[in-house]
Amino acid sequence: MTTLTSILKELEQERGRLAYRIEQLSGAVSALNGASRSRSRKRRLSVAARARIAAAQRARWAKAKGQKIVSIASKRRRKLSASAIARIRAAQKARWTKWRKQQKTA
Repeated sequence: MTTLTSILKELEQERGRLAYRIEQLSGAVSALNGASRSRSRKRRLSVAARARIAAAQRARWAKAKGQKIVSIASKRRRKLSASAIARIRAAQKARWTKWRKQQKTA
């Protein structure tokens, strides 16, 4: 009976030591998690970005299920007017002319 009591007492002591170590480890982990959270900022996605991600996921599910895949490329490119393109070209030609002039004098 005494051996059983001594074994039980040793087990309880070991459980106490392990509980203390677990508390220490938990504190260390929470301190590390807190430090990493304070350094990193949470990135926010725009509504359009979330919509593209959701559409892409729906397309993947449709492909996996063998259904018709709906295109997610709904963003069209904006077109510049002819007069805007002409103004850009004229400004760029003026910049190059100025640069070439500076290169000759230098």
